[in-house]
Amino acid sequence: MVGFLGSGSPTSYAAFITAFRQGLSEMGYAEEKNLRIEFRWAGGRFERLNPLAAELAERKVDVIATGGGTPSARAAKDATSAIPVVFSGVADPVGSGLVQSLDKPGGNLTGISDISSKITATRLELVSELVPAAAVIGLLANPKNASTPSMIAGVQERADAKNIRLDVLNASSDSEIDAALGSAAQRGIGALIVASDPFFASRREQLVALTAGRSLPAIYSLREFVANGGLISYGASITSTYRELGVYAGKILKGAKPADLPVEQSSVFELAINLKTAKALNLAVPESLRSRAELID
Repeated sequence: MVGFLGSGSPTSYAAFITAFRQGLSEMGYAEEKNLRIEFRWAGGRFERLNPLAAELAERKVDVIATGGGTPSARAAKDATSAIPVVFSGVADPVGSGLVQSLDKPGGNLTGISDISSKITATRLELVSELVPAAAVIGLLANPKNASTPSMIAGVQERADAKNIRLDVLNASSDSEIDAALGSAAQRGIGALIVASDPFFASRREQLVALTAGRSLPAIYSLREFVANGGLISYGASITSTYRELGVYAGKILKGAKPADLPVEQSSVFELAINLKTAKALNLAVPESLRSRAELID
């Protein structure tokens, strides 16, 4: 039996769970055949992760797979030192104390890292290229995410190098998202980076609608934002990551030990641009971006 601990919601993670099941299938495991999956969802409320992880540990599942980065992985680690845990989307597994090293994790955890702190800094480069007039770039971040301080530091360093002023907007609830974006124009923000975070991923429609309503160019972590009308996205392919998560869970079901499975790094990255949204914002997409991106119209 596999336990799945998700920071987000089943609706926002539907495509990713399909990929997770695909990875398990590649290892010979399928529901209704030789596999049962127990799902637990926090809905973007990180305070729910620890009790949900404890529930899965009490169920004595054979492996816990976590989705949504460091918070869910940390909750699983706190819940058990005996049940194998496979994580996904963790930016710094060593620095966050989840594993001893990438090559030799030790303990009962391993998984897939998405180096999101570095990717968020790259998003600043991309949105600056698309919106060169933006002298101030906002960064919407969730202060309840343990990875946020290191992510902000990485983006700030890149902003300083480009002589761009970075303005951090904190939000960990729907009302705080509304307030943060409502203050963007007053703060002189010309473009916005939405940090990679399970809470923001579960609020895709809200964020896309709010940025569109304020004519605020924004870059996101997931292609799914752009498919929903967002301007631009760049990040690791989450479907690819979750397929690998399923493969790793399958390996453990076959007897592999987390301590012996090196932490993999995401290798498939996606750049997507919504041309219709760019036109609505009166933005000309430079050829340097067109040639590299999936163009959605």
